[in-house]
Amino acid sequence: MPSYTVTVATGSQWFAGTDDYIYFTLVGTAGCSEKHLLDKPFYNDFERGAVDSYNVTVDEELGEIQLVKIEKRKYWLRDDWYLKYITLKTPYGDYIEFPCYRWITGDGEIVLRDGRAKLARDDQIHILKQHRRKELETRQKQYRWIEWNPGFPLSIDAKCHKDLPRDIQFDCEKGVDFVLNYSKAIENLFINCFMHMFQSSWSDFADFEKIFVKISNTVSEQVMNQWQEDSMFGYQFLNGCNPVLIQRCRKLPEKLPVTTEMVECSLERQLTLQEEIEQGNIFIVDFELLDGISANKTDPCTHQFLAAPICLLYKNLANKIVPIAIQLNQVPGDKNPIFLPSDAKYDWLLAKIWVRSSDFHVHQTITHLLRTHLLSEVFGIAMYRQLPAVHPIFKLLVAHVRFTIAINTKAREQLICEYGLFDKANATGGGGHVQMVDRAMQELTYISLCFPEAIKARGMDSTEDIPYYFYRDDGLLVWEAIKKFTAEVIGIYYESDQVVEEDQELQNFVKDVHVYGLRGRKSSGFPSSIKTREMLSEYLTVVIFTASAQHAAVNFSQLFLGMYPEEHFIEKPVKEAMARFRKNLDTIVSVIAERNKKKKLPYYYLSPDRIPNSVAI
Repeated sequence: MPSYTVTVATGSQWFAGTDDYIYFTLVGTAGCSEKHLLDKPFYNDFERGAVDSYNVTVDEELGEIQLVKIEKRKYWLRDDWYLKYITLKTPYGDYIEFPCYRWITGDGEIVLRDGRAKLARDDQIHILKQHRRKELETRQKQYRWIEWNPGFPLSIDAKCHKDLPRDIQFDCEKGVDFVLNYSKAIENLFINCFMHMFQSSWSDFADFEKIFVKISNTVSEQVMNQWQEDSMFGYQFLNGCNPVLIQRCRKLPEKLPVTTEMVECSLERQLTLQEEIEQGNIFIVDFELLDGISANKTDPCTHQFLAAPICLLYKNLANKIVPIAIQLNQVPGDKNPIFLPSDAKYDWLLAKIWVRSSDFHVHQTITHLLRTHLLSEVFGIAMYRQLPAVHPIFKLLVAHVRFTIAINTKAREQLICEYGLFDKANATGGGGHVQMVDRAMQELTYISLCFPEAIKARGMDSTEDIPYYFYRDDGLLVWEAIKKFTAEVIGIYYESDQVVEEDQELQNFVKDVHVYGLRGRKSSGFPSSIKTREMLSEYLTVVIFTASAQHAAVNFSQLFLGMYPEEHFIEKPVKEAMARFRKNLDTIVSVIAERNKKKKLPYYYLSPDRIPNSVAI
């Protein structure tokens, strides 16, 4: 009688093991085996991190194995089990891998296909077509779109974290890590003292240094020592946490009536302001998005305020970007003066503080929340709804949406909800942040997520004219590495543009993103279909870059780019492409490290060894 060796790998995360009964069934082209209990006498099966092997003998020839079925039945107490993979050795000595990387909960079961990535057109056998269809039908019931707030991208239909499908919830380690990181942040920032300082006016600018007491790294120390300097103020627009707003000024807006006479003490080339603009030496940051946004009024004892400033900056002879004029609101007039470096020291410093405050609000709510967290969730939900686990694009993207839906659900529970942390500690709380997302969604475009085009659109692409824009330099290196990798993977599974266009599951994924996530807004420029391999490569690069590099540049990291601990791909060509991808990323790490050796203030946010695979914090 034919005998198979079944190897079962249990996850290594906390509480991944099980004491429940595990049954195993083989499904082949010639028949189906009986249900076999996987159990070894006097042995504790399926412990956390264990790899267990079992001999399964069947009564008759099963033909080519198509599926394996795993059933879990209760032994004593509720006992979830995380199954990493199953490897099957056939009677003929062949090995078949069945990736899983999923939780089996309660009296549950999972049916797995072998790990070879397949497009729908590759499945000719009825049982495989049926498995593919049923998987998506089940997922579409679990992953439902809902409008959390008018104007927001649609999100997952879950009121709280525990309502999420088990496979995308935080595991216990990540949950503990979330709590510890949050506690550590509060401790490090002396948040109680920090908030107390805002209950009354600061008596001295030295009070600002108190929030840096326990933060010890090169960047924070430099900022603490130089935060009042114009050069540091300008540097932060290039390489700080929000390096996406500054743009070259081609024409001075009428709403900012700055004259040469006002700023001539700042202009070092003996040119008029107009001539400096024509030579490309003037830059602008406009916080028009904040104009008319309601300030937080949730605490009647605390008056909070918002500005919508316009900041004009200048590239001096040392190639440093420095501010030369600040107007705190959008409409010029006697009650809205233009502040200049020649003003009294503290007038100018306070004007810069208002700009930095506005930058904080746009960074937190738009650059970080909307353009990385919420968009990555859109990609993730659409992926789970429209791409089966056997699809190559699912295998490519799943690592890049890991824990994203979970962290966003936590945010909707605790941070951006009514009476959440935003309402308690943010001047745009109490509804202002919702207004901001609504406005930004109207302006959000697909092309703005394509890193090279976004840089070019702001006139910031010249490395010669703007030599210290490390966000641009490093981002372009990472973008090109990701795009090269996605193009390689696409080339393995899509031999022509026609195959791309005819892949209905892929088209449904792209359509879900456009119709639901982006609310079907045509002006966004988000594609509703993909017709070429080149277009698909760019689209997948947008998804991966947004979830990894862009988020890293405006936040910080955990599981690094290019590392795929869950082996969803088993084919040699893809593993070779991954190896080349990691090698390219290692080269970028070396280039950035060598440059940073020469910098007093290093820029490392886009070094691939610091870029997370996904938005998970």
